Amino acid sequence: MTMNIREFRDRAHQLVDWMADFLEQVETLPVKSGVKPGEILKQLPASPPGKGESFDEIFADFQHAIMPGITHWQHPKFFAYFNANASPPSVLAEMLMATLGAQCMIWETSPAAAELEERTMEWLAKMLGLPAGWDGVIHDTASAATLISILSAREKLTGFASNRKGVGRTPMRVYATSETHSSIEKAVRIAGLGSENLVKVNTKDDLTMDPVALRKAIRQDREAGFLPLAVISTLGTTSTLAIDDLKTLVVVTNEEGVWHHVDAAYAGTAAILPEYAGLLEGIEKCDSFVFNPHKWMFVNFDCTAYFVKDREQLIRTFEILPEYLKTKSRGEVNDYRDWGIALGRRFRALKLWFVIRSYGVEGLQEKVRQHIGFGKQFEKWIKESSDFEIIYPRNLNFMVFRWHPKAVDEDELNKLNRELIERINRSGQMFLTHAVVKGKYGIRIVLGQTYLEDRHVRQAWEQINEMAAELNS
Repeated sequence: MTMNIREFRDRAHQLVDWMADFLEQVETLPVKSGVKPGEILKQLPASPPGKGESFDEIFADFQHAIMPGITHWQHPKFFAYFNANASPPSVLAEMLMATLGAQCMIWETSPAAAELEERTMEWLAKMLGLPAGWDGVIHDTASAATLISILSAREKLTGFASNRKGVGRTPMRVYATSETHSSIEKAVRIAGLGSENLVKVNTKDDLTMDPVALRKAIRQDREAGFLPLAVISTLGTTSTLAIDDLKTLVVVTNEEGVWHHVDAAYAGTAAILPEYAGLLEGIEKCDSFVFNPHKWMFVNFDCTAYFVKDREQLIRTFEILPEYLKTKSRGEVNDYRDWGIALGRRFRALKLWFVIRSYGVEGLQEKVRQHIGFGKQFEKWIKESSDFEIIYPRNLNFMVFRWHPKAVDEDELNKLNRELIERINRSGQMFLTHAVVKGKYGIRIVLGQTYLEDRHVRQAWEQINEMAAELNS
């Protein structure tokens, strides 16, 4: 059935009411979906319908077949992974983006999209305290931005010969630690460098990159005939939120002449707080930086902010100019399809603009400070407890802890904590994931969901204790 504009208007109102109801009631739903593998698939017809179906039928199936299989990332007690947050102004902007349906590959295809992206990235750079002269662009994910950075580094090292002739015979090396995100290895593979040329640099006791070990690895590789290409440092690793010390690492990368990319996908948002400006100390000596507003800045997924020191290096790496994309405005404006991998681009700047204007810088700072405060409170409860312990110190609003009810060996403690986290997640009351820190199985908790309040944090602590007591009995 073809939906006309009149029906679209009615249905849109219906859906907005449903959306508002959902956000009001989401905390009453199980956080993690409890369906079994294949359960949703069995409810979906094997073949598409021959004739169009009514909206009522489609929406009924959405509610009955699809919703039970949704894990609710917008639930205030979603404490797993890193948040993929949303917020009402971002949702509204997403609706406008979908309605406009603009493909924003170059300035000509939507001038407002290009110029709004340019301005909002300038705003973000100021909010974060990035160096003057750095330029930003919006991508879908930090994974894509990291690949873009490695490709840019590759072309700088080879004088753009890799783009013309392919990757040469001399292996190029990328340096990271075992704590860095899996997307680093994927990017190294896609860039044609090979996983064997991803060098895992030793970490210090706090699981941050050791600058002495980094320098040693680079020099040994150079002496062995390899080409040191890039260092990927991390401000907030996935397992523990370990924060590499930029100000010491940049000394090494600058003296050794190696590209330096900074992955701050989650923790980067904290740099909007003056008291955490030190997080980016040394960034002026780096080459590229990425963080995700779709994690802790309350912008709907997907929205990744990627910044570079040298925009010309970036553009030369990716620009290809077929006849059908030549325009009179070229050179006067930013054609962002030249700033990354994809030709087609969504109007992501709109939702970032809505969020920054709706909250204001002070409002965003207040939310982030509140979440860090929740982290401090949770840390205090753990330290005061005789049954729990922290196994990786709190950073910002994140920590790794474990249940330690009695004097048992490490294998038994790992088993108990694995059982506890499974029990917690089955309950539907919250969603947590784990980390293994130096052989210790721990529970990660991220207190950064958009709708999180003090009462949710207190409930979570009480419920964790209750389920641990049940398991102990």
